[in-house]
Amino acid sequence: MSIQRNQFVDVPENTHITEDAARFIETVRFDQIPDEAMHIGIRCLVDGLGLYVAGSDHETTVIQAELAAETGGVADALLLGHGATRVPAPLAARILGTAGHAHDWDDSQVSKDPDHVYGLLTHPTIPPLTATLTMAQKLGNVSGQDFMLAFLTGFEVEAKISEWMFSQHYKRGFHSSGTVGTFGAFSSAAKLLGLKGDQLRHGLGLAASFAAGIRCNFGTMTKPLHVGRAAENGVTAALMAAKGYSADKAALDGPWGFFAVQGGGVTAHKLAEQNFGHPWSIIEPGVSIKPYPCGVLTHPTIDLMVKLVTEQDIKPETIERVIVRAGSNILNPIRYPIASNHLEAKFSLPAVLAMVALNRKAGKIEFEDEFVQSEAMQQMQRQIETRFDAEIESMGFDKMRSSIEIQLKDGRCVQGDADERYRGGPDNPMTDDEVENKARGCCEGTLNNIEINALMAAAWKVLDLEDTAVLAALIQPNR
Repeated sequence: MSIQRNQFVDVPENTHITEDAARFIETVRFDQIPDEAMHIGIRCLVDGLGLYVAGSDHETTVIQAELAAETGGVADALLLGHGATRVPAPLAARILGTAGHAHDWDDSQVSKDPDHVYGLLTHPTIPPLTATLTMAQKLGNVSGQDFMLAFLTGFEVEAKISEWMFSQHYKRGFHSSGTVGTFGAFSSAAKLLGLKGDQLRHGLGLAASFAAGIRCNFGTMTKPLHVGRAAENGVTAALMAAKGYSADKAALDGPWGFFAVQGGGVTAHKLAEQNFGHPWSIIEPGVSIKPYPCGVLTHPTIDLMVKLVTEQDIKPETIERVIVRAGSNILNPIRYPIASNHLEAKFSLPAVLAMVALNRKAGKIEFEDEFVQSEAMQQMQRQIETRFDAEIESMGFDKMRSSIEIQLKDGRCVQGDADERYRGGPDNPMTDDEVENKARGCCEGTLNNIEINALMAAAWKVLDLEDTAVLAALIQPNR
């Protein structure tokens, strides 16, 4: 395959990725989805619904929902956190998508490519799931099978685009869940709308121009908004395309296309070996459902810290210093040396390890401002040091590698290396019960037990639902 090269792009000539994506969205059928993909997809649905509830009272969601209520408009879909209030579909999707990413607890795409910055591709579920749930309300009477077909269609398009693009997209500072997530949301909305042919090509072109999100906003209220905007923009692109709005019909391809402009190109051999649905990315290389509400790059290190403090029964008052060693793929994005609030804590190794040192866990309570800003947390963070490790760096970025050394006041030293088979990933997945327990925990304090039970039952039995709009009603607090 010949390659077109210049100082900006590395894109195979005569690619037809946009055309392939459009054809896949239009033609993929429910009976073509492997059973394993469907099962994993329903697990992602259960997880995602719980995350919407968890984020419904988060400040990033509340502020936007208030603005949406003030804006008003056609009553397409429920406004999260506002009872029976309904707003236009794009607005509803923005608030719902923001809520789903508010705690940074949503699942992560997996890659086995050593060139990729591991775990930092997309959060693949929330953009397409949000678009699907929003459009199911707007259209009405969307069956469970049609719902899951649309959701998994968007998941697949989003994951493949992210997998094929060079990792410098992320290294340049783009937030993939905001950029590539737009294509996932568009694909799901387009599938439910029944878009065909040039409508799909134009819609992908619109999505390519809408795609946005930069990493400088990590640790702020704007990071969750990236995912909310991806959902909103994907829905908007589908609705505009349905009305006949035009855009470039090959916007993913060529020297001025999305891959070239935002990512510097695509991996040519992957285009020759893979296509949409071959294999389904949700199966291979898979998806990671997060046990902790923070950046996935911290998770193996958190697991190691939990193991060390529990097995050695280390009390916080006995700790003199903790040294964490890792490569640039972890230390650069997990960038806050001292977290001053819950948003920064999601991207701070000292913060997450201080949580474990104090409480032996890092859950929803530990990521609240009251805990992060406590005197004990602020002091413990200052006892934790991160160091770049050249040996770990030389092993590559295909795994999330780190080590911990805990120096105790009595002179003892406890240390260990993180398990590369991190909990939640495809090699060490959470069980169905663990996924449900996580979702239930996300709902506690917002929904009562009867409401949680009803939500979980509907989610696991989604394929039997005649009208999946009920899912939106079941996650609505104070309904």
